[in-house]
Amino acid sequence: MIKIALFCAGGMSTSILVKKIREAADQKKIEVDVEAYPESTLNKRLEEGIDVALLGPQVRFKLSQLKAMCETKGVPIDVINVADYGRMNGEKVLDAALKLVEDNKTKKLEP
Repeated sequence: MIKIALFCAGGMSTSILVKKIREAADQKKIEVDVEAYPESTLNKRLEEGIDVALLGPQVRFKLSQLKAMCETKGVPIDVINVADYGRMNGEKVLDAALKLVEDNKTKKLEP
């Protein structure tokens, strides 16, 4: 199971996207645990264990700060594509999250 954490200003607007990601994962027969949180809880979620962190476009300005936190735990992080977020395109956001996880695994295997 892949644990995907979405972070936004308050954790509310992203909850709609969470539902769409779950639906896309069900269609693709991929087991995911996806939840939305306020970005202020990122460190707590890293301690609990997540596989990937995605930021809502409204908090993209915090990417470099939050990336430093994620790197210490080996967790990839990126900003959700603005168009995919606006359209609540769960499939594309899921694909982006899975690619981040896969790229992170490959990176860990490189010498």
